[in-house]
Amino acid sequence: MRAIDPILMEFEQESATTRRLLERLPAEKLEWRPHPKARTLGALANHIAAVQRRIPVAIQTSPYDLASGGDSSVPASPAEIVAKFDANVAEANRLLSVMTDADLMSGWEGQVGGRTVFNAPKIAVLRNILLNHTYHHRGQLSTYLRELDVAIPSIYGPTADENPFA
Repeated sequence: MRAIDPILMEFEQESATTRRLLERLPAEKLEWRPHPKARTLGALANHIAAVQRRIPVAIQTSPYDLASGGDSSVPASPAEIVAKFDANVAEANRLLSVMTDADLMSGWEGQVGGRTVFNAPKIAVLRNILLNHTYHHRGQLSTYLRELDVAIPSIYGPTADENPFA
């Protein structure tokens, strides 16, 4: 088994879970935010959609300017956010599936203003930023949706909204 294979398996499974949350975005609440310092619902969902492609693209270049390549334009509808997420997951799968073990173990450097802020093997970047970073924001998204009284789908087990054992 190649080192990328478990990452791809997890990415596929977790992407399906993330997609279920994105499908529940209420169109009329994309500008809502739980706090003045927080992202809007639409901006948070867009960030989740964008990072799926941004990280696999970024690890192709080292050093990579972390201040570049951000996608802050929020699609106008939940359907557009889901479509963007789907396209970015597909592109990530394409980019990641061809990575060799040697490539995954090679170093990657993220910089801001020419200063290194992140330096690790590419496989660690995928674990920490593509996967864990997405899970962090997915947790925020589920909290936003709960605050908006949107039914939360199963993430790692039954929810108060979808409990087959209730």
